Amino acid sequence: MNISDLRPRVAVVGAGLAGLSCATILQEAGCRLRLFDSGHGPAGRMSTYRGDDWQCDHGAQYFTARDPAFQAEVTRWQTAGAAAAWNARLAILDAGSPPALRDSTIERFVGTPRMSAPARLLAQSLPLTTACTIGKVAREGQHWRLWSTEHGVIDDRFDAVVLAMPAPQAALLLDGAAAELATMARGVVMRACWALMLRFDERVPLAFDAAFVNQGPVRWMARDSSKPGRSGPETWLLHANAPWSEENLDAPEEQVASALLSAFVQHGGPEPAAWTAHRWRYADVAPDHDPVPGYVWRAADGLGLCGDWLNGGRVEGAWLSGRALGHEMLAALKST
Repeated sequence: MNISDLRPRVAVVGAGLAGLSCATILQEAGCRLRLFDSGHGPAGRMSTYRGDDWQCDHGAQYFTARDPAFQAEVTRWQTAGAAAAWNARLAILDAGSPPALRDSTIERFVGTPRMSAPARLLAQSLPLTTACTIGKVAREGQHWRLWSTEHGVIDDRFDAVVLAMPAPQAALLLDGAAAELATMARGVVMRACWALMLRFDERVPLAFDAAFVNQGPVRWMARDSSKPGRSGPETWLLHANAPWSEENLDAPEEQVASALLSAFVQHGGPEPAAWTAHRWRYADVAPDHDPVPGYVWRAADGLGLCGDWLNGGRVEGAWLSGRALGHEMLAALKST
């Protein structure tokens, strides 16, 4: 037997920032790693929608960096050209009042040339299999087996498996593998968000680049083309608030677009040349859910969970969750 075969074999399911962070730690320590994602590329909710001649960040809009380890990682992304500070003119929009420009000391970052760039940077050195939806995980003897919706059984056995995905999706996989963890995941309420991407032939003459909105269905609007590294036509992104998105979860896209565009026009925005809608089913975590740990690791059978839903709901929290789980796993796997 080749000595390398003795290295722990680990499957990470989900190539959002948490899964990528965890997978990076494991691979750098010498684990034999396989990373799976149902999408056509990494990034999860840090994805960017791309058309023929335009793009728009339709998920996470920016991220902050407070933890020293994440600050160092963001600096690495900046050095690699995958991230930059976004010095947006920020406003607060209230009913019956003109836009209130807001000075902020918070440093906001975005991926460059699109929000998905940091995830793609991390994924470059990882063995990522895309368009592979893991529909079942099960413990067989001393190992884990995985089944893909597209490809059937994965031809491999794993010493450990990590589920790096929104809580409701993790709960489905945990049902047959860890009932108590499935119950925990189902106790986390994740909320939907409708996103509307707008394209314009000319620059929109609004006095701000992004705004928090305190009335109507829209909670956030941003001039996506104002972010560093962007090219192409003027684009804006509208995010609906969680209650409205939940209420209109199954509404036709035309109905959603009509309501959000009406709110945009009320705040001085013009009608777009074109629009595209996207529904995020699991966009964020409800603020009143029960506390959950930053990650979960069950050493007895090699099962781990990580993600922003376990660690504050932000981009930084996702990265820290995956990183912490990776280090915890290494300590356990090296002792076996």
